[in-house]
Amino acid sequence: MSSSSQISPAGLDASILNKMRDEWDQRSRENARHYIATANSTWDSREFYESGRLNVYYEILNDLGNVCQDKNPKQMKVLEIGCGTGRMSRSLGEVFGEVYGVDISGEMIAQGRNDLADMPNVHLFQNSGADLKVLGDVQIDFAFSYIVFQHIPSREVIYSYTREVNRLLRPGGLFKFQVQGAQLQPDAPRDSWLGVPFTEADAIEMAEACGFEARYRHGIGSQYFWLWFFKK
Repeated sequence: MSSSSQISPAGLDASILNKMRDEWDQRSRENARHYIATANSTWDSREFYESGRLNVYYEILNDLGNVCQDKNPKQMKVLEIGCGTGRMSRSLGEVFGEVYGVDISGEMIAQGRNDLADMPNVHLFQNSGADLKVLGDVQIDFAFSYIVFQHIPSREVIYSYTREVNRLLRPGGLFKFQVQGAQLQPDAPRDSWLGVPFTEADAIEMAEACGFEARYRHGIGSQYFWLWFFKK
C-alpha cells in the first residue's frame, strides 16, 4: 500500500504521522540497516539478519511459555509492529507459522520484501503508522515490537496501536513490546527519534484503557522498558 493511500486514524494528528513517515523513509534511503540497528553503520546482510536472530532468541525463544502458551509455534500467527526491512521478521518466520509485519515506511517495506522474498510465510505491509487496518481482521496469536515505540513522539499513536493489537489478538494472547522508559530532558525534541516516555503508572493505565492486563514489566526507567500485556 503506498503512502498516498494511507488515511490517518480518527482523532490522530495527521502531521505527526506524516512527519514520522517522511523521516523514516529518508533514514531508509540513507542507511536503513544502520537506523534500524545503530550498533553498526556498515552491516552486511548476514550480520544484519543474524543480529535480529539474536534478539528473537533473547526476547522470544527465552520466553516461549508466555508467548506460545502451549500452542505449537508452527501453527501460530504472529505480528511484528515496526518490522523495518525484516531484521527480526526473517527469524520469526523460521520459528512461527505465519508472520505479519507492518511499518510506516514504504521504503523499509520495499527493501524488506526484496530481502525476504525467499520467506513465503512472512508478509510485510506499509501501514498508517498508528493502526493495523491494512491487515483486515486476521487473528493473531502473539504480537511483538522492539525498539520501535521508543521512537514514537505521540502517546495517542501508541494507544492507537495498542487498541488495534487488542482488536486482532486472540483472548489471553500476549503483546510483548518495549517503550521509552527514560524521562527525557524538558527541551529534548519530540521527533521520530526520541519518543514519548512512559512511567510504570503510565504503562498500567494504558493496559487497562486498551483491554489488557499488564502482567509483567522490566527495565522501568530505562530506554528498554519492556511490557507484557495479556489480552483480557
